[in-house]
Amino acid sequence: MEFQTRIISVELTDGTNIRVEATPIGERKINFQTRPFNEVTVGIESLSKEIAETLQKVKPDKASVRFGIDIGIESGKLIPLLVKGTSTANIEITLEWG
Repeated sequence: MEFQTRIISVELTDGTNIRVEATPIGERKINFQTRPFNEVTVGIESLSKEIAETLQKVKPDKASVRFGIDIGIESGKLIPLLVKGTSTANIEITLEWG
């Protein structure tokens, strides 16, 4: 079953409101109240930190990481979704040693 996305309003830390496309997860009703965007960025920060810690352990000479994030909404809260598809990658990691 494919979920329909909705356009919702989010507020950035400087107070700017922007509209984003969000995928409802679980419940079908979406509260259209403006949500703080940091609900998404906190998840991205945690994911990035864990990936960086792993790279520090394997110590490649060169590394690049690329991942695609969509925005979901569940129980009225924004959540980052790792995605795959033609325009985004789930997680793509390149490691090189000399």
